[in-house]
Amino acid sequence: MFFLLIGNVKESKYDIERFQLSPDTIRSVKTMEDPIKTEEEREKVELEVLPVYQFQDETADNQGAIIQSIFDSVLEVKKSPPDEAVEEVTVTPLSKLKDEMDILAENASIIPLSDETLTVLLKQSTPILRESKEKLSTIVETALNEPIRSENIPAAREKIGSQVGNTFGFSGEYMTVLINIARGAIVATEIENEELTKLRIEQARASVEPTRILQGQILVQKGEIIDREVYRQIELLGMLTDKASYKPLIGVGLFVVLTMWVLFAQTFRKKEKANTNAKNLVVVAFSLIVSVLIMKVLQSVSSNFDVVIAFIFPTAMVSVFVYLLVNERSAFVTSFIVAAYAGIVFQEGYTNVFQMEISLYILFGSIAGIFAMQRTHNNSQIFRASFIVSAINLLFILFYLLMTKTTYEFSDILFYVGVAVLSGILSGALTIGILPFFESVFGILSTMRLIELSNPNHPLLKKILTETPGTYHHSLMVANLADAACEAVGANGLLARVGCYYHDVGKTKRPGFFIENQVSGYNPHDNLPPETSRDIIIAHAEDGADILRKHKMPKEIIDIAQQHHGTSLLKFFYYKAKEIKEDTPEKLYRYPGPKPQTKEIAIISVADSVEAAVRSMKEPNAEKIRELIQSIIKNKLLDGQFDECDLSLKEIKRMEESFCTTMNGTFHSRIEYPK
Repeated sequence: MFFLLIGNVKESKYDIERFQLSPDTIRSVKTMEDPIKTEEEREKVELEVLPVYQFQDETADNQGAIIQSIFDSVLEVKKSPPDEAVEEVTVTPLSKLKDEMDILAENASIIPLSDETLTVLLKQSTPILRESKEKLSTIVETALNEPIRSENIPAAREKIGSQVGNTFGFSGEYMTVLINIARGAIVATEIENEELTKLRIEQARASVEPTRILQGQILVQKGEIIDREVYRQIELLGMLTDKASYKPLIGVGLFVVLTMWVLFAQTFRKKEKANTNAKNLVVVAFSLIVSVLIMKVLQSVSSNFDVVIAFIFPTAMVSVFVYLLVNERSAFVTSFIVAAYAGIVFQEGYTNVFQMEISLYILFGSIAGIFAMQRTHNNSQIFRASFIVSAINLLFILFYLLMTKTTYEFSDILFYVGVAVLSGILSGALTIGILPFFESVFGILSTMRLIELSNPNHPLLKKILTETPGTYHHSLMVANLADAACEAVGANGLLARVGCYYHDVGKTKRPGFFIENQVSGYNPHDNLPPETSRDIIIAHAEDGADILRKHKMPKEIIDIAQQHHGTSLLKFFYYKAKEIKEDTPEKLYRYPGPKPQTKEIAIISVADSVEAAVRSMKEPNAEKIRELIQSIIKNKLLDGQFDECDLSLKEIKRMEESFCTTMNGTFHSRIEYPK
């Protein structure tokens, strides 16, 4: 299974070089982030992020205060008297003003004023200085109440120079000083917030979705040049021959291990014998491999069609096959696994892991096949079940056509409808074709085979009817008892019924020595020693097994004939022998066995005794029948006849109730007809 699937998951590899012509249209085999493209997009977005600026409200007040401080210093120097203790040569108004400017510069950011500027200021009268102080600070504050960025400072200084020129009417020299002071006071009022700008850049980069190469995306068309960028993407995806990836192989290996574990755990059940479990596992494994081989054939030719050819797959073939040869539970489990395998086989190289529509199509068809087979017992009914599967397939196809966004031509719709019906019919046809092969090769007894063996025209049944009619009638009665009891305890009622038809076939070898076939009232055992009678009676079990083997009958039917008496005691002839010889060993008058190995054989052994005992009763009624059945079951239980089968006490009680119900129905009261 692993080697069948790996071809569907191997990544496409290319032996190519840069700048050569592409030999094929190359598509991406998986979705993967392209880190280089992603980084390019992030750098592009980062360049588009604008810096974050914050307006400084206090800047206007601060710069206005600085201007006022300049004029206040000038006024202070002009009105302060000269210090007589210091020589006038060394301490002048200009030097005092320069000292004041130095002190001001230490506490505020001002443009240094030249000696010429300070001299011009000192020359002005006090009223002019006070007027200049108020108006100039107001002009500066007004200008600085507007947002000004560093790159806009030259324009703002030019603008305030014009405003000062239009406001004051002083001489040219003093006007120049005022304009220079006003221009020097203009600074940026909007300052970049580096932290917020950095945060915004980070947010912008984070908002960029990673650039991905999508699965199925065409990287380069056939015949186009493989440039550096295309080659880089192909290399990044690991699609070059020197970039082998083992991940898909490991994934398929894990998937196969998982499915095989499920099948093994389901098939190998403790209550079944090892050889039965092995046969069941072979059946399931064979059906899975055949189904996957059919899928591979369809997948290999799918590229030649414009429609989904996979819909022709016989959806219910495996589920019906496993249902008939194993059991219903295994059929359900196998259906899910086949659907999963179909999802892998039919998936395209550039789609998801599973082709879900095909998986669901097969799953629904498989389950429909199981439900349709629950009351099916022959080949014609299998074909009728196939039409039920076809109907379910058709419903899914309609769902598929309605849900897909593709516009279909009438011919396409006709094709899908046709393959849906054909899929169901093929399911039944292939099941009927494969079923006999498995029944003969592995000796598997299916429901269909049992139905075939129950046909009264079977040569062995005709032999029993013609040569031992009493035994034939007895077998039918035992079959009714055993079938009902098996159904009551959950055993295979059909197997028990068919086994009862053949369980006494050994009596055809010496029919006259068994009382149900004696019509003239003559009993040959009256003239025979008990040892001879014992040998004749006990031999019918092994004789029946031999006859069944010669007719190539299933092993389950042979076991019923051989084991239905177990190692029980032939009481009549044993006590007859004890009358002749008191110390006669009991083991000499016991059947050779083996004891019943299955529930069905154990129930048949009881049914055989019950039918014979009740038929010999005089004036049977419900109470007498119940007591007799309880006695027979108790004796067999104490005799250890149920020791080698898994029949529980609860099931024995159910078997007893079933026998009582069936026998009371057989020996019911009848009205007395008038003479």
